[in-house]
Amino acid sequence: MHGYSPREGRRLGDQADTLAQLLHAGTAYRAGSRVLELGCGIGAQTVHLLRSSPGAHIVAVDRSEESLARARARVAGSAPRAQVEWHRADVYDLPFADAEFDHVFVCFVLEHLPDPRRALTGLRRVLRPGGTITVIEGDHGSAFFHPDSPFARAAIDCQVRLQAAAGGDARLGRRVQPLLSGAGYDEVAVRPLTVYADGTRPALVEGFTRNTFIAMVASVRDKALAASLTTTTAWEQGIADLRRAAEVDGTFHYTFFKGVAVNPPGRAVG
Repeated sequence: MHGYSPREGRRLGDQADTLAQLLHAGTAYRAGSRVLELGCGIGAQTVHLLRSSPGAHIVAVDRSEESLARARARVAGSAPRAQVEWHRADVYDLPFADAEFDHVFVCFVLEHLPDPRRALTGLRRVLRPGGTITVIEGDHGSAFFHPDSPFARAAIDCQVRLQAAAGGDARLGRRVQPLLSGAGYDEVAVRPLTVYADGTRPALVEGFTRNTFIAMVASVRDKALAASLTTTTAWEQGIADLRRAAEVDGTFHYTFFKGVAVNPPGRAVG
């Protein structure tokens, strides 16, 4: 949906670094465990997985060779002795043996897939019985801000509609629990992770409100105009109003959803 440009890479890096403490709190894998990171992209989350689980063996998968090359460079620059394998593969056709992994980590991937439940079901094959899966997704329906603006909300909706047209779901966060349960996992536990930024939290305003969320919405301008979802005037007003929420007297709120579940023993995959 957002492409593979250097600008998008910077946005992903800003997002991962700004939200690392929020998203990765409580996620740590024991030394020697094998962890599959699905859809690793440029390695923005891989770096933080390695920091929280330095003795684990990470197997990072993405469909883009360009992204994998950038991920290798990012990880080498931050953790030169890291235990990471890199694989180019499709989420629906993973080249791994049954029960090969102790844990699976999936962050900001399911929102881009036309059939996220199928992907989650397929992951059960490569995850050992009793192994865990962690899923983190955002939900654009949770974005609200001050000052409120119908133009800003319409700009966000353009991104939601474009992602839906591409087969994804920018509001997938609210579906994490039913997706995991529907794919056959047990002990599903989902909790909201809220980001709230105002003038007293300048690092979040810069790292999340401006450099992550507004940058993401602003990046779909040309696609939104080409699809006749908005006009140039309305779009510019919407982005300006979103940026207004990042000023000293503005506020911005967003919720991610983090689900953890167990692959049950003795239950057929399918």
